Amino acid sequence: MPSRLEGAAYSRTAFDNYSGSNGDEYKLNKGELEQLLNSELPVFSISQKDPMLLEKIMNVLDSNKDKVVDFNEYVLLVATLTPDCSLTVACNDFFQEQQKKKAN
Repeated sequence: MPSRLEGAAYSRTAFDNYSGSNGDEYKLNKGELEQLLNSELPVFSISQKDPMLLEKIMNVLDSNKDKVVDFNEYVLLVATLTPDCSLTVACNDFFQEQQKKKAN
């Protein structure tokens, strides 16, 4: 398991790998954010039941409402995953479901 510092460095690398493929190289548009989440956080696509989940995450992260996520906004996703962010709920639902399957 990586240290917190290694995780932070990886977070920057992950951001850079997806930002700019369809626009500004220093920001993630909604499509790039979705690619990042699906590739780097597979539980996102596995546990996604809400068709508006990506939109909700984008709204939480895009604090200045410019319809893109810059690195400072992205850090919110990586560092805090606040309880009001649907991604946290989706991940929690997935892991609870996995625990129930193991118990049966």
